[in-house]
Amino acid sequence: MDDVATGLQALRAEAPVTVLPAVLRRTGLADGYVRRESGAGPMFVAFNADGISAVRLGDDPDDFEEDFMHEFGRPAVPADELPARLARKLDRALASGKGRDLPYDLGGLSDFQAAVLRKTAEIPPGEVRPYSWIAREIGKPGAVRAVGSALNKNPVPVLIPCHRVVKADGHVGRYAYGPEAKRALLAAEGLDPAELDDLAGRGVRYTGTATTHIYCLPTCGHAQRTKRENVVEFRSAAQAAGAGYRPCKVCRPAAA
Repeated sequence: MDDVATGLQALRAEAPVTVLPAVLRRTGLADGYVRRESGAGPMFVAFNADGISAVRLGDDPDDFEEDFMHEFGRPAVPADELPARLARKLDRALASGKGRDLPYDLGGLSDFQAAVLRKTAEIPPGEVRPYSWIAREIGKPGAVRAVGSALNKNPVPVLIPCHRVVKADGHVGRYAYGPEAKRALLAAEGLDPAELDDLAGRGVRYTGTATTHIYCLPTCGHAQRTKRENVVEFRSAAQAAGAGYRPCKVCRPAAA
């Protein structure tokens, strides 16, 4: 028996270091995560069977794992790669700035928080909307502060673009990762944050097109295509309406 035991012991081999993380992911005891790049630098993307569960800007995996455990109460373990289909969708979303159709695991959020994030995901890349726009669009016009709180707790920033939500007066405003990260993300999408602040500083809330008599939020795709000589600036929706302008049906500025 001793000889058999000795022989078996000699056959023992250490399991590859990737075995435990793979087992934890496949049994649902941990989320996997991969590293990607964003307009504000490197980020970690966590995922599970339900979809993408978390996004965090940063480049320290230990910090990410610690933060993930603290927030979600379960571990996140490194993965060689995402499942192929999810990887394709994620890379398309990062390239286009459109993450609306990605699968997300938002199971830990309230119905209100989920509604805020779903509406935020509809904001096109290269455009911004005020918090009040989201509140009114989801049927809660008096919940502007609550919208801000929900976005501050967004588990999947960048992909659900809370960086595209600005203050009521149009100033870029704060961001969970700091205003410079927010400005970097907006700039990567083709916006000029300084120009947004300039419009806000001059009290411009909407811009109209003299040839169509339609007014928009300043970053609406239609507004951005208007020739400069045809741009009319308005300080309020009432001023635009009084001048005979009607609201854009795409950006729906009246909701702001």
